Amino acid sequence: MALNARTEDYIQQPAVPRKPSQQQSIRKKGLITKGEKILYTTFVAVCIMCALLVLQNQATIQASTQEIQKIEQSVNETTKQNTDLSVQVSELSSYSRIWSKAKELGLKLNEQNVKVVPGQ
Repeated sequence: MALNARTEDYIQQPAVPRKPSQQQSIRKKGLITKGEKILYTTFVAVCIMCALLVLQNQATIQASTQEIQKIEQSVNETTKQNTDLSVQVSELSSYSRIWSKAKELGLKLNEQNVKVVPGQ
């Protein structure tokens, strides 16, 4: 009987029907909003563009350095050739060599026909 008495103490409230339209219109919000997604993708795109620009500049610098090295090498070779040629000129223009070539060709020294040219 005590059990029956206890159940009578509770007041039953009428059931309130819930509106199904309210439940459907409430959506769970995402952790990242649409604006944040746009900002994140823009930031990533800017970072990628900066990385590509850095790589492009490095490639340009490397190409320029290689070109400079090639030019320096050609300048060194030309300088070496010029030095070798100037040594050959000094050897070929020596007085003893010219005198020996003149004797081979049958030329004789005529003191009266010699003109003196001022030196350099």
